[in-house]
Amino acid sequence: MFTGLVREIGTVKSLRRGGDITHLTLRAPLCAADLALGDSLATDGVCLTVTGLAGDFVTVDAVSETLRVTTVGGWRAGRRVHLEPALRAGDRLGGHLVLGHVDGVGTIAQTRRLGEQLWLTVAYPHDLSGWMLPKGSVAVNGVSLTLDAKPSRGEFTVNLIPHTLAETRFGELRRGERVNLEADVLAKGAGREALARTGATAGVKQSDSLTLDRILTRGWRRRRGR
Repeated sequence: MFTGLVREIGTVKSLRRGGDITHLTLRAPLCAADLALGDSLATDGVCLTVTGLAGDFVTVDAVSETLRVTTVGGWRAGRRVHLEPALRAGDRLGGHLVLGHVDGVGTIAQTRRLGEQLWLTVAYPHDLSGWMLPKGSVAVNGVSLTLDAKPSRGEFTVNLIPHTLAETRFGELRRGERVNLEADVLAKGAGREALARTGATAGVKQSDSLTLDRILTRGWRRRRGR
């Protein structure tokens, strides 16, 4: 489990494919100093297992399914990636709970500078529409961010302050670039609980997106005092 706060920006040194496994070697001096074999390392938001350590370099493995459902399959040597080791007991939870399990791949639709800020608009898959809640949380390439007040259908916008830009590679992103997205696990859990209370889960396809409108039309209301 992670918190969505980048420890450092690493660099992909090499990728070696062997059978169904892709071995990625990353230059990550800050993370490497604290990692052990078998640890989890969020790499651009993807939870990967550490399988090798050598000085400033960390090797992690990605299976074919990971390549299929994330951006990892398109990475090349020299790519810069966000890195975050797994949380330890007693660590501060400065962002939000991030599992490192990518829900879908989005695309940068627009970048707009506003003084020192950067407004980043991301187009996301339809299947994620139920989890993109106003002022909710989302992890973009492993970074904990807050959604805008009114996410539109298929797109959301996040406002990046100078500190976030300095500690991430968001300033390098260009229109059309693909990014890993993970919806807030608490929002997903709350939505499923709401449907379960209405008894409406029967007959609902697993692929159906959960939206606030759908919850309300099925009879769920907030109770007073809760």
